[in-house]
Formats: sequence, structure tokens, C-alpha cells
Amino acid sequence: MRSSKRSCGIYRENSIGRIIDANLNRAKEGLRVCEEIARFILDNPKFSAALKACRHRIQGIGENAYPVSRLLKERRVQADVGRLNCRGELSRSGCKDIFRANIQRVKESLRVLEEFSKLKDVKTALEFKRLRYKVYAIEKDSFKAISNLSDSR
Repeated sequence: MRSSKRSCGIYRENSIGRIIDANLNRAKEGLRVCEEIARFILDNPKFSAALKACRHRIQGIGENAYPVSRLLKERRVQADVGRLNCRGELSRSGCKDIFRANIQRVKESLRVLEEFSKLKDVKTALEFKRLRYKVYAIEKDSFKAISNLSDSR
């Protein structure tokens, strides 16, 4: 990534890389959880395929805009102040709750990717924005099927 006048106060390039890396992973992980629910619990090939396509698209955009070698170099798992914060993540009432938590995680991550990509390349930012709206549409389309899931474990 290049330095830019459009920055976050004191611009720390490796910090932005860490944000990108974490949110690429978070978005793909959240989509994978939702995809597994669509595939194995709902038995819905349409939602499963749509979620998988989004996950692969994020992977493609990420690899194109942010070289994996650079992101891995900037990754600092042990120094991440948020890695042990899991409040609210350890309690789920059922698959519906798991799906909703993860689809929300995906939307939030895509927004972060969109915003921080503006510092590098507007085209990449717009691709993440389009994907975020695609996830909104999948969420809406799948709402009825997800709502019919039991909240019990």
C-alpha cells in the first residue's frame, strides 16, 4: 500500500494492512459459517451457492489488491489487543442465532474493507461496496428460511 494524503491521522501503513487482513479473514469466515448453514441445515443450494460466490469474490478482490505475502508479513496475532476479547461470541441459542451473528460480521467487515480500501484504490473500495449490497440482498432473500430455524440447540 502506498502513503496517501487521505490518511487516519498518523498514517501507519502496517496498521492498515492489519485491518485489511483481519477483515478479509473475518468476512470469509463469516460467509463460510453462513454457507454451511445454508448447505447442511437449510439444504438450500441457491443460498449456499450465493454465499460461496461472495466468499470467493472477496478472496479474489483481496488477492488482487492486497498481496497475501504482504498481509501475512504485517499480521501480528500475539500483539493483537482484541484477540482475547470474546464477550458475546461464546453464547448462541441455535443455528438461526449463529447465522445472524455471522451475516452481521460479514456486513461489518465488508464496510471496513470498503472504507480502508479508499486509502489505496477507489475501484477496490467500490467492489467491496457492491459485495456488501449483495450480502444485504442474500440476507433479505434468506430471511424467511433462516427465521424458520429453531433457536434450540
